[in-house]
Amino acid sequence: MADNNNMKRESRRDYHGRRSSGNHLWMKIIKWIFLIVLLVVVSGIGLFAFYAKDAPNISQDQLQSGGTSGLYTNDGKFLLSLGSEKRIYVKNKDIPQQLRDAVVSVEDKRFYKDHLGVDPIRIAGSMLTNAKSNSIAAGGSTITQQLVKLTVFSTAASQRTLKRKAQEAWLAMKVQHEFSKDQILEFYINKVFMNYGNYGMGTAANYYYNKTLKQLDLAQTALIAGMPNAPVAYDPYLYPQKARYRRNIVLKTMLENDKITKSQYNQAINEPITKGLRPRHSNNESKIRKIDDPYIKEAISEVKSKGFDPYNDNLKITINIDQKAQKKLYKLANNGSVPFTNDKMQVGATVVDPNNGHVVAILGGRHLPSVQLGLDRAVQTGRSTGSSIKPVLDYGPAIQYLNWSTAKMIDDSKYVYPGTNIQLYDWDNKYDGMMTMRKALEQSRNVPAVKTLAEVGVKRASAFARRMGVNVPANSGLSVAIGANASSLQMAGAYSAFATMGIYHKPQFVSKIETPDGLTRNYDSNGVRVMKKSTAYMITDMLKGVIKRGSGTSAKIANLHQAGKTGTVKYSDEDLAKYPGYNSTPKDSWFVGYTRSYVMGVWTGYDNLKDGTISGVGQQSAQLLYKSMMTYLMRNKQNLDWKQPKSVVGARIVNNSNPPEVATSGGTWQLFVRGHAPAGIGNSATSYDEDDEETDTNSSDSTGANSPATAESRSSSTSENGSTNQSSRSQRASSQQSRTQSSASSQAQSSATSRSDRSENNNDRREQENSSSND
Repeated sequence: MADNNNMKRESRRDYHGRRSSGNHLWMKIIKWIFLIVLLVVVSGIGLFAFYAKDAPNISQDQLQSGGTSGLYTNDGKFLLSLGSEKRIYVKNKDIPQQLRDAVVSVEDKRFYKDHLGVDPIRIAGSMLTNAKSNSIAAGGSTITQQLVKLTVFSTAASQRTLKRKAQEAWLAMKVQHEFSKDQILEFYINKVFMNYGNYGMGTAANYYYNKTLKQLDLAQTALIAGMPNAPVAYDPYLYPQKARYRRNIVLKTMLENDKITKSQYNQAINEPITKGLRPRHSNNESKIRKIDDPYIKEAISEVKSKGFDPYNDNLKITINIDQKAQKKLYKLANNGSVPFTNDKMQVGATVVDPNNGHVVAILGGRHLPSVQLGLDRAVQTGRSTGSSIKPVLDYGPAIQYLNWSTAKMIDDSKYVYPGTNIQLYDWDNKYDGMMTMRKALEQSRNVPAVKTLAEVGVKRASAFARRMGVNVPANSGLSVAIGANASSLQMAGAYSAFATMGIYHKPQFVSKIETPDGLTRNYDSNGVRVMKKSTAYMITDMLKGVIKRGSGTSAKIANLHQAGKTGTVKYSDEDLAKYPGYNSTPKDSWFVGYTRSYVMGVWTGYDNLKDGTISGVGQQSAQLLYKSMMTYLMRNKQNLDWKQPKSVVGARIVNNSNPPEVATSGGTWQLFVRGHAPAGIGNSATSYDEDDEETDTNSSDSTGANSPATAESRSSSTSENGSTNQSSRSQRASSQQSRTQSSASSQAQSSATSRSDRSENNNDRREQENSSSND
């Protein structure tokens, strides 16, 4: 019995001991959890304070100002605001209660209840909603936070950082402390962007309805209150269904918040979205805005591409426009200085500084309407370039990869695209036989250009052009040799690489963006080498001849060192079937020319086939516009010529000699890549400029475009009809076997070419009908 009692007592002591030990462990866990939570909270507060101390200042003037960004020239002068010329600022006493209820209901229903400026409940709710949807489906910002963001921060997604959010919350609390709720709501209602350059709901009421805010009915008020969420998407003119959807969301939140009755709600949601809406119109724009509109449009697009919202971010945007040049370009196209066929004939032109890529001026067309951000023909890429593509896609790659000289002989003879029955014609429907590459380019002969591209290979040529900003699909047919789709902006950018001896700067409208919180982003770059100096110099030397004695003599400016290329596109058979009178006239006419200081690309033509054709003096309009504008641009610039690099050698060559023979007298001046010149000409490959051989190492070209040219130029053979038919693949094989036997391998090489060309025939069949006669 005693033993049993002892055992019970011991058992009770063990139980209490274990229970005490367990309780002690739980207490430790709770303490640690508490300490961790405390540490997180303290760290969070510390991090918040660390970020908040660097928050920008915010004043009442800033809060009351419009949210528009300003455009400035490179010399710091203010150009214009992106907003309306006159903002209708609505004072607190003139804001109707109906609008207050609508804005608060849809944007921040606890606006009048919270006293912090931030809403922890809403933030938690939005985090939960976003987590469920795995996206940013709901926002947690109060009206005060939105006001702060519109005033001093960027709305770009890339700027949504923890630091920015902490500073935004801190400033919201400051604003909440310094201003009343009604003042904050007044600031917000007058700051939001409402599309078409309008800021503030009072301005929007006038723009859309020609009314004051007090004159709007419930449905109209709901639309105005809902638009700031996405003013472009909820445009009642362009997207009435989306606008109606947004309006009804606002009305539903007003009903849920007991701001309207069920009867009012039903009546409002059944009101047509177009009721009371003014016919679509534009604000009264100043003359400078009309002239600059194409430039402004591209600058806005570029700012957006960099992740900013130019309408809401209060940015200071420095653009590269030369205002005097912009006005001059517009004037030349519109005041009769440059003749055109008729008033419907249009033009698109771009002027670029090749040394930094700055777009100096841009012309979106003639007789521009008073419409903001209208059609900009300078950047349209749906037009064929005609022969202006030849230096970029044909002859440039031939020098770069095959070490062709300007004396390279090419046969301008009857040519049928491989695998088709489509015959290629020159612009004059004649063939001139054997000629040098220099003459072929100067006189804009088509057959030599297509044969040159065939020898280089479309894939390799496409990679070369792509590095210069011209996108030619690698699977294109050979017809792209005489015309590829590109804009005047892209062509000016590509030719700028010739003007700078091989350095390409992507054309850009914006050089600097400054945000309200003091951050500055500069976008100028040093450019990238996309071709050898020898390639750029030799192309330029040939293009000088285009203006002196070739197809571009109408662009000649006395004593100016310049180079350039023409381009014309003929009508398709389908077009001529509709308008047979257009025969023997061009559909599009181009000129791209340059000096060491400026590059200018010009397209001329018509918006619609029925508007007319380029005839008479209009066929020279592109060249004449270039001539007048370049004369103006160069009046205060040094007339600098291009310096021949060490990697290029020259000599007078016996005309039409093949292989080239040095002339003892007479002959034509021709250029060679050093190491690939005839005997007797400075031909030592040891004198290469190392920089000359370095091209863009970031290119994705897998065809060897970034490698230095081989020590010997690849040989080629000519079939009976004169077409160069040695593919790059057969050339490499031939070179490895025996360079001296290449001329004897014509049949095998032709077979290789035939196999290579089959992959391009499907594309050629579609393209060649429309381009077989392009200049």
